[in-house]
Amino acid sequence: MTSINPLRKFVDKVNQYPIWVSSKLMTWVFRYKVKLAGTTGIEVLHTDGKSATYRQKNKSKAQNHIGSVHAAAMALLAESCTGFIVGINLPADKLPLIKTMNLNYVKRATGDMTAVASLTDEQINLMQTTEKGEVNVKVVVQDATGIEPLLCEMIWAWVPKR
Repeated sequence: MTSINPLRKFVDKVNQYPIWVSSKLMTWVFRYKVKLAGTTGIEVLHTDGKSATYRQKNKSKAQNHIGSVHAAAMALLAESCTGFIVGINLPADKLPLIKTMNLNYVKRATGDMTAVASLTDEQINLMQTTEKGEVNVKVVVQDATGIEPLLCEMIWAWVPKR
């Protein structure tokens, strides 16, 4: 029997509040756990358990030399969003690990960045029923104009906790 992990319990609880409250609470907890996300200012906008939406504002601590969101901050945004959705769907006795990040920067970014990561029902079932494995998590990263300056492939694995 798999047990629900504490992060999923927290997400399910805060999703009962208005979205502006749940977003603030999830962002605060995420930034507390992932210090670099706090430095760059990543925000958790929403999750329904199957998908998650994150935002990286184009602020000075996350900018490159031309004034747009830095490539490393974009990578952190995509990795954080996919890791969060994987993390809330794993049983409490499993540990998520990033296995592969394939990033292709195809256009110049403008303004704030948004990432939306999602899992299929089959992927969630696999994560909850197998001892260890891996999934390719779909993530779309867009800038303020709606273009995708970054094309990502994120493969997450899980193993039993020791």
